[in-house]
Amino acid sequence: MLDGDIERISAWLVQSGLSGASETELLTGLAARCCEAGLPLARALVMIDTLHPVHEGRSFIWHDDGGEDGTVFAYGRSQEGKGAEAWRQSPFFHMLADGLDELRFSLRGNEPLGFPVLEQMRADGHTDYAAMIHRLTGGRIIGEMDCVYSSWSTRSPEGFTEAGMAALRRLAPLLALGVKSASLARVAETLVEVYLGRDPGRMVLGGRISRGETEKIGAVIWYSDLRGFTTIADAAPPDELIPLLNDYADAVISAVHDAGGDVLKLMGDGVLAIFKAADPATACRCALTAEGALRERLRALNARRAAEGRPVTTVYLGLHIGDVFYGNIGSEERLDFTVVGPCVNEASRIASMCRSADREVLVSSEFAAATPEPERRHLVSVGRYALRGVARAQELFTLDRA
Repeated sequence: MLDGDIERISAWLVQSGLSGASETELLTGLAARCCEAGLPLARALVMIDTLHPVHEGRSFIWHDDGGEDGTVFAYGRSQEGKGAEAWRQSPFFHMLADGLDELRFSLRGNEPLGFPVLEQMRADGHTDYAAMIHRLTGGRIIGEMDCVYSSWSTRSPEGFTEAGMAALRRLAPLLALGVKSASLARVAETLVEVYLGRDPGRMVLGGRISRGETEKIGAVIWYSDLRGFTTIADAAPPDELIPLLNDYADAVISAVHDAGGDVLKLMGDGVLAIFKAADPATACRCALTAEGALRERLRALNARRAAEGRPVTTVYLGLHIGDVFYGNIGSEERLDFTVVGPCVNEASRIASMCRSADREVLVSSEFAAATPEPERRHLVSVGRYALRGVARAQELFTLDRA
């Protein structure tokens, strides 16, 4: 590979990174250009840890036969289970343990290589392998994202030439920088969606970050909490409390998300969510779909927890519909992207009436009026109730399960 080729590919990497190319686009584009310029790559991999509640990181693979071209793997925790075993048997683990930045193996002989992945590559006809680690330093490490890993192999009979290795050493750091940039953008998306909610997260990343920047929207307000949570919390062992909250929060949040809603707040055992729709009937239908899915999840969850001898409960739910202000509220140093307005307060009060009315779900008369058929025929009145902090008594409805 000539210097002119390296300069051309370097310029493409920089421009692609600045343009927001994905990790896959950067790797596949680089590998294809290297092959065109005379560097006979057979397989290339880049890997970076991330900040995610489930995945430890992501790896991206390019293969010269197209079989793995653009493949993306999200890998789990490497401290336990099969993931830990595979990680300890990898060249990268060895490099970190020994403080190496580069490791190279010839795969052309028959001597033991010590790494299962390299033995497999030799069996697949690869002749040379090089691995590199580019470390991220300077106090800007996020989570476990402290380096970018890459590996390169060829099937060329003579392996990598010194000129080929020199080209990889010049190009791999630029690839690492582009992958870091793309991964940081992905981390930002994950963080705002996990902690703010999907729709608020997208709006914040889109520039909605000014205090007081709100819009008036029509929405169904979902307010739910756990029945008897205080009693359970007092009686349950301390190490059972967080798993209980996680189990029931997962049931609520997944039901809301699957039906197209957005969860805005987790308040101890309480959940505040909204269903936005241009058509109020559609929003009501989505909320009732989520309620039905929630009850199915709760039946399975309670059966499992009861079999394990762990405390069980159910979810009280209040539903209301109306206009709310949606956006940033707070101080200049600490903002919350949420909904405010009388409808939010009324939804909370309706949910709290579930105990008095001995019902798992209560909805307002406005919600009942906006609900389309055939769902509306399943709503039955439970009478008028005075809601704390609300001037007028409200007729409330519940679902006739029959």
